Amino acid sequence: MAPTSRKRPRRTSPAPVPHRSRAATPGRVQPARPADSSTRAARVLDVLLQKLPEQYRQKAHDILVLTRMDRPIGALLLLWPTWWALWLAAGDFPPWKPLIIFTLGVFAMRAAGCAINDYADRNLDPQVARTAGRPIAAGRITPREALIVFAALLVFAFLLVLLTNALTIKLSFIGAALAALYPFTKRYTDFPQVVLGAAFGWAIPMAFAAVLNTVPPVGWLLFIANILWSVIYDTEYAMVDRDDDINAGARSTAILFGDADLPIIGVLMGTLVIALVMIGNRAHLGWPYWVAIATVAGLFGWQQWLIRNREREACLAAFRHNNWVGLALWIGIVLALAIR
Repeated sequence: MAPTSRKRPRRTSPAPVPHRSRAATPGRVQPARPADSSTRAARVLDVLLQKLPEQYRQKAHDILVLTRMDRPIGALLLLWPTWWALWLAAGDFPPWKPLIIFTLGVFAMRAAGCAINDYADRNLDPQVARTAGRPIAAGRITPREALIVFAALLVFAFLLVLLTNALTIKLSFIGAALAALYPFTKRYTDFPQVVLGAAFGWAIPMAFAAVLNTVPPVGWLLFIANILWSVIYDTEYAMVDRDDDINAGARSTAILFGDADLPIIGVLMGTLVIALVMIGNRAHLGWPYWVAIATVAGLFGWQQWLIRNREREACLAAFRHNNWVGLALWIGIVLALAIR
């Protein structure tokens, strides 16, 4: 549904400026990084890379930034639904083999998705203030190098999947297609966040398939719930760039919803809570899960308060705040299964 008016956020974005790295000093990685990377994670990367020979250090740093290792929130938003599925599929602590495979796979596929995303956005990112410092946009990584990184990570993830069963392997091809398709959807549809939710959530049916060799109805219900959650947090994220995206010709739910964004996000939050209730009933989960749902509802209320003025930093904070939503729900599932 299209809004009758498309009111822009109250704070307009500054004009994008070319990214400039400070000169590197011996033994130090250049601190060039996108504006939304985690300062703490960036410092960790700097420390870890100090032992590399100087001639390889900057390139390794740029590849890690390309794959968002300086911004772990995205991997966590993919990890929590995967763990929800593994615990629900196993009915308790999952077997170690699928737990390790899927945890490693989460980080590999998220990194691969980021590489292909930046390749697809190589002409768009320089026009957006928040993304102008990304490695391809800033000229520190070539598009060809990004494709090589993407392919290498896909191969690694597929080798992990080969350690599972035939159904999981078949499902993995759909997951790879969704990961490659998502970055291009923002040019042709107003709902790239829905495709992102499907790509991020495809680990859910794969996890059920790996543990049970089938995907029960509760698995598909959890998959749908994750799509709702992804649309919520990625719309909050897209609100940060809304003005820049409009100018650059990109499309998103944040642009589509316009000045109806807050009530629509609220409706999506309510629908997600209803879906979580249905999952709890179908999986016969106990009181810790219901406490977790109440916690999630409270966290969503706080996010609505954060984004009430549509300010850039507040919308970015609300997006990051979803890490606590995923964690709270996982703890509720774990405890509910443990006392059953």
